[in-house]
Amino acid sequence: MDIEKKPLNFIEQIIEEDLANGLKKEQLRFRFPPEPNGYLHVGHTKAICINFGLGQKYNAPVNLRFDDTNPEKEEQEFVDSIKKDVTWLGYQWDKELYASDYFSQLYDWAVEMIKQGKAYVDEQPSEIITEQRKNPTEPGVESPYRNRPVEESLDLFERMKNGEFEEGTMSLRAKIDMTSPNMNMRDPVMYRILKRPHHRTGTEWKIYPMYDWAHGESDYLEQISHSLCSLEFENHRPLYNWYLDQVYDDTKVRNKQREFARMNVTYMITSKRKLQRLVAENAVTGWDDPRMPTISGMRRKGYTPAAVRNFIERVGVAKRENLIDIQLLEFCVREDLNKVAKRLMVVMDPVKLVIENYPDNQEEWLETENNPEDHNAGTRKVPFSKELYIEREDFKEEANNKFFRLKLGGEVRLKSAYIIKAERVEKDEQGNITTIYASYDEKSKSGSGTEESLRKVKGTLHWVSAQHALPIEVRLYDRLFTVEQPDAEKETDFLDYINPQSLVVAQAFAEPALKEVLVEEPLQFQRIGYFTKDQDSTDEKLVFNRTVTLKDSYKPEN
Repeated sequence: MDIEKKPLNFIEQIIEEDLANGLKKEQLRFRFPPEPNGYLHVGHTKAICINFGLGQKYNAPVNLRFDDTNPEKEEQEFVDSIKKDVTWLGYQWDKELYASDYFSQLYDWAVEMIKQGKAYVDEQPSEIITEQRKNPTEPGVESPYRNRPVEESLDLFERMKNGEFEEGTMSLRAKIDMTSPNMNMRDPVMYRILKRPHHRTGTEWKIYPMYDWAHGESDYLEQISHSLCSLEFENHRPLYNWYLDQVYDDTKVRNKQREFARMNVTYMITSKRKLQRLVAENAVTGWDDPRMPTISGMRRKGYTPAAVRNFIERVGVAKRENLIDIQLLEFCVREDLNKVAKRLMVVMDPVKLVIENYPDNQEEWLETENNPEDHNAGTRKVPFSKELYIEREDFKEEANNKFFRLKLGGEVRLKSAYIIKAERVEKDEQGNITTIYASYDEKSKSGSGTEESLRKVKGTLHWVSAQHALPIEVRLYDRLFTVEQPDAEKETDFLDYINPQSLVVAQAFAEPALKEVLVEEPLQFQRIGYFTKDQDSTDEKLVFNRTVTLKDSYKPEN
């Protein structure tokens, strides 16, 4: 039977055309080039999956290159977190590289451009330079230093490098076209003075290349065949190509920049500046708070790499930006967790259930499947005794025929255990039920093969043995914002839309197997939701984060 072939996205079509026009398959090379000035977020997952996905599709190497040209904002901490995130997503890079590896080459090329009359040292402050650029419909004003003698610019540029001038007093600008309708072409700054230590080069450099200058030339030095970036860099492409023209050797592969749409997800923000505010103003506990859209936050919340990759696959590669419903992401998470999560029993709002005809000192360890969706996941033993906890909402003294849980005189099956019947209740002075008394059918034990064990009842409840109950803290996470696009309105502060119920902390009782689970291990608390063990857990206090609720009405279109 023929398997329907998936149509190529527009980037794959470009690559296929390039291969048909003479580019050799062994010349294909991609890269993921983050700036190490923060933690990666959900938007970056698209760029990661696109670049590394193409590497897998074409069996081509993919570099992880850190565009570390701004020592004011970059730190080794961010480098380490980015490497961890990419690895967690399931990808392995060919080479770990840094734009700072090329600082000497970039400087030498800049000197050559000055010699060719294509760059000059400007002594105006940045505010004046910005003002002189005007706007796309009005020609810019040339700097009074634009035509200064080449030797003068060479001398000043070297002295800038040697640290002779203060920050903001000089910059090196490319000499392109101050009348261009593309503002990026109006004599862009190539170097600025920054007397800040760099996380890799220390205090060696007193000048640093601007992103546009370093980025494309780094692609060229690494012989990246296709430089893929988000749509915001589309109007930077002419400058990318102009810079490339200055150094291009026709014996080398000429890198090609192409842009894809950024990914925006409802109820999330991806501006690093705004994410920093969330952390700085204590709206969250840190960059890896499970409510944050960072990859580290999603990992801590219990999302799986497979779910994130599947989400990106479903979103696809588009040329124009759109807003993706967060429910699609949550659907992908549920879909994967249903396959891999270990099922365990936890009672969130307990009421005591006493089985009066069960022997007083007896306990059983009942065998139950870890995951009915995966029979290779094995089984575990769950303790059962006379006194149990069940969910308070699973019992009513009186209920109609549509209530399939426990009611007085009614029967339910306890998961992996026996059929019980509620006989009577005990209440406190306020009329609240404190204990439910029940009887059990000792021949109805699940899996025993008796006629009684095969008897059908309409309800099945989860439970925890009171004697063996493990107290745990449960963090019930919800969406961080109350509106789909919290930063859409310029008149309001996005922090005004923080959801006050985005985190509810509760106490619960769990079966003792939860002592053994690992941090970030995918779990399903039966009939409650998907959870994972948090890194805050200690031997004395176990903490679990809700990943996503158990069910949702959302269904993807494909």
